[in-house]
Amino acid sequence: MKKVYHTILTILGGGIGVSLLPEIWEGLGLDGNRYVDNFIVNSLIGAGLFYLLSLLTGNRFISQYKKLEETISKKSSQYLLFGSIGAIIGLLLGVLMSVPFYNMEIKLIRDIIPALILLTLGFLGFRIGTTKMDDWRKLFMPKNKKNADDVLERKVDETFRKYKILDTSVIIDGRIYDIAKTGFVEGTLLIPNFVLYELQYIADSGDSLKRVRGRRGLDILNALQKEESVDVEMYDGDFEDITEVDSKLIRLAKLLDGVLVTNDYNLNKVSEFQNVPVLNINALANAVKPVVIPGENMRVKVVKAGTERQQGVAYLDDGTMIVVEDGQHYMNKEIEVVVTSALQTAAGRMIFAKPVHAQRSIMEENK
Repeated sequence: MKKVYHTILTILGGGIGVSLLPEIWEGLGLDGNRYVDNFIVNSLIGAGLFYLLSLLTGNRFISQYKKLEETISKKSSQYLLFGSIGAIIGLLLGVLMSVPFYNMEIKLIRDIIPALILLTLGFLGFRIGTTKMDDWRKLFMPKNKKNADDVLERKVDETFRKYKILDTSVIIDGRIYDIAKTGFVEGTLLIPNFVLYELQYIADSGDSLKRVRGRRGLDILNALQKEESVDVEMYDGDFEDITEVDSKLIRLAKLLDGVLVTNDYNLNKVSEFQNVPVLNINALANAVKPVVIPGENMRVKVVKAGTERQQGVAYLDDGTMIVVEDGQHYMNKEIEVVVTSALQTAAGRMIFAKPVHAQRSIMEENK
């Protein structure tokens, strides 16, 4: 890109030198000197000056060009289409309005004013085309006569992000497939190639447990791709200057203005610190678990001993742990318990309970 920029500026400088330097030589009294005022010298001087200018401004031009390219890539096709049409119409109007100025003898007016008119009307045309997209679309596209007046158009605001970028942990977990099928995940699921390579590496591991997890992740990806209601895309790019997959995911989310979908607690915290939106499947699972109230009764089966003396541990169907006081006396038995309190932690929700008959015994003793 730098070479192209240097070449274009050099050619432009040669043309400007041929057209403007004769007037400068005339002002300096050198217009009769054939060694100075000739086509080759003028073009070489102009090309040389602009080549030096390209060397000084090349890096800044490339950085600005990349920012412009990134901005354009984020815009929708409709935005670019209507903006281009508006700019073309503005330029055509500018050409018509500039015709009277081309016949004037004053060179400043003849050259500068038409250029300003073209730039101004071209920019105004682009702005009008992009800011009135909904009006132009309604004007040119056929309406559904049956429901045209009753349809409420949903506008995508700034909080909507198209891409939901999946990390390795959430793919292996597998719940993203069920969530995506329900339609609660909006937009496109994006699977980067470096995540796919990590899954393949895990699936080829010598550790049998890792191998099973990796193959499960690949099966989930195939199932997502075959699901017609789920939009799945692959990202072929990579960040060769970064080695860690988590850092690559954060860079990709910033680049595409996407949302990370993960189960990794540490990746979640780092992403939040870097202002990258995150969807945590574990947080979602905790949020949709049924709420229990102290004093509520439930039947559970004590399956193992707790960490404290005489405690027993039971589990609900959704995996919520219930710590039962004096539960070791009812090992592998189904009993009725009363909830005493609940604790929400980063790992999930814990419920503390007592056997109902123990509660009754205490009440009878108090009586």
